[in-house]
Amino acid sequence: MANMTIRIRSTRAVHPLLTEVTLLLVLFAAYKWGRTLVESGVGKAMSNASWLWDLERTLRLPSEHSLQKLVLQWEHTAFLSNLYYVGVHFPGTAALLIWLWTRHRAHYKRIRTELVLLTAAGMAVHMLFPLAPPRLAGLGMTDTMLTVGPSAYPAAADGIANQYAAMPSLHVGWALLVALAVLRVSSSRWRWVIAMHAPVTLFVVVVTANHYWLDGLVAAALLAVAMLTTALIQARRRTRAAAQRETYTLAA
Repeated sequence: MANMTIRIRSTRAVHPLLTEVTLLLVLFAAYKWGRTLVESGVGKAMSNASWLWDLERTLRLPSEHSLQKLVLQWEHTAFLSNLYYVGVHFPGTAALLIWLWTRHRAHYKRIRTELVLLTAAGMAVHMLFPLAPPRLAGLGMTDTMLTVGPSAYPAAADGIANQYAAMPSLHVGWALLVALAVLRVSSSRWRWVIAMHAPVTLFVVVVTANHYWLDGLVAAALLAVAMLTTALIQARRRTRAAAQRETYTLAA
C-alpha cells in the first residue's frame, strides 16, 4: 500500500513536468519551423530592409553601422559578440524556465504563457514582414558571423533559424522577458546582474549586424502585449474561480 502511494505521488509529480517539457519542445520546434516560411520572400526582405533603414534615419535613431564600426576597433569584440548571440539565447531562456519550475513554481505558468504569446506573435510578424538583417542588406556592415564566427547560420538556408526573419528580434524579446522575470520574482542582489542580459543582448544583435534597433523595439512592444494579455487571462480565471466558489457556498 505504501509503495502504491509513493508511485501515485511520483506520477502526479512527473506528469505536469512532462506536459511542460512537451509544450516547450513543441514551441521551440514551431519557432524554428515558422521562421523558415519566409524563405521565398528574399526579394521582399531586401526591400523591407531598405525601407526600414530609411525609417530609422527619419526617426533619428543611432546608426547601427557607426556603432559597429566603433565597437569592432577592439580586438575579440566580434568573436565574443557572436559567441553570446549563438550560445546564450536558447540556454538562457531554458535556464529561466527551469529556475522558475524548481524554485518559484507559483510564477512559472504566468511567465511561460508570456513566452508562448511573445513567440507566437513574433512568428506572425516574421511571416507578414520578411526582413533581411543589416549584414545581408547591402548596408556596408560587417557580417561578423561570416568573418569571425561562430555562426548560427552555417549556410544560406540552414541553421537554427531562417536568415530573412529579422523582424522582430526574438533574441531581444526573450532576453527582455528573462530580465523582467528575474526582477519580478527574485529578491537577490544578483538579479540586477542577470537583468543585464537584456541590454547586452540588444548590444550584441546590433554589433553582429543581425538586427536593427527597430527589431528590438518591436519585440519589446510585443512582450508588453503578451504580458498584458496574460494578466487579463489570469484575472478572468480568478474571477471565474471566485464565482464558482460563491456558487458552491450558496448551494451548500
